[in-house]
Amino acid sequence: MSAGWTRRPEGGGRRALWLIRTVARIGGRGLARALLLPITAYFLVVRGPERRASRDYLARVHGRPARLFEVARHIHAFAATILDRVFLLGGELERFDIGVEGDAALLRQLERGRGVLMFGSHLGSFEVLRVLAVQRPEIPLRVVLDVGHNPALTGLLDALNPGVARTVIDAGQSGPSLLLAIKEATDAGALVALLVDRVQPGQPSRSAPFLGDEARFPVAPWLVASVLQVPVVLGFGLYRGGNRYRLVFELFSEGIAMTRSERPAVLGELVQRYASRLQHHARSAPYNWFNFYDFWRADDETTDVHPDDAGGRAAGRHVLAGGGD
Repeated sequence: MSAGWTRRPEGGGRRALWLIRTVARIGGRGLARALLLPITAYFLVVRGPERRASRDYLARVHGRPARLFEVARHIHAFAATILDRVFLLGGELERFDIGVEGDAALLRQLERGRGVLMFGSHLGSFEVLRVLAVQRPEIPLRVVLDVGHNPALTGLLDALNPGVARTVIDAGQSGPSLLLAIKEATDAGALVALLVDRVQPGQPSRSAPFLGDEARFPVAPWLVASVLQVPVVLGFGLYRGGNRYRLVFELFSEGIAMTRSERPAVLGELVQRYASRLQHHARSAPYNWFNFYDFWRADDETTDVHPDDAGGRAAGRHVLAGGGD
């Protein structure tokens, strides 16, 4: 599959997501969690590519062949975080035990009146990171999301929280328009969150060691950061089972600067540092990895960034590295 994750259908589709939403809203989280067992069984039996991708990843993170019950646990954790979106986006935070780590460094950057880029990933729950904005409502949060890739989840967001839906920056717009929208948000002192772990077909990328092998990561987010000259914070919303989550924020850089001649070396160093931190958190929460495709297989359509590729042009053209699940 490799970067063909963009061509994979949504797991369960619109009807399944709306069924879960209806059961969750009427019967509560406990009843809805009972549905996760048949959903997990469905993925184990029917969705062979996702099952194989889970087994491959778990073998890498554990250093041994994965057992079937571990694959089931992996899929169940993913389904649980999807269910919890109903309550997190609905503002029912009291249902959850959410710990926060490293937010002081992030808040210091925002209190200086500067916008901040928060780089997330498909490790854990991206929605739970919104808790920070709820706890600190004076901080505007904007999320860059490819609304066209995941229409069912986008529709769910619109229905559950239209206010949050209006803060989304659509990654489907043209590159220059997207870069301008992000710049306007950071100029206004917003925290702009985007996912940076997936490479889209044709997108410039760099390889880095990750869980025992080379994997490719997009360079566009780092070019965006260098163009905008704003701090970069890594954010991880790790699911710890039941109703427990752990938010972890790490200050990655107070500002990324690179000349054209330095660009290849600096981009390589940034990608390697990011891959190292992603690996650290994947090992600490192994069942939170929600990239259900062959993450390590190089795709012929992805390319290394060229030293002469203008930073702003590349950034505007490929700013988002995968906005769906």
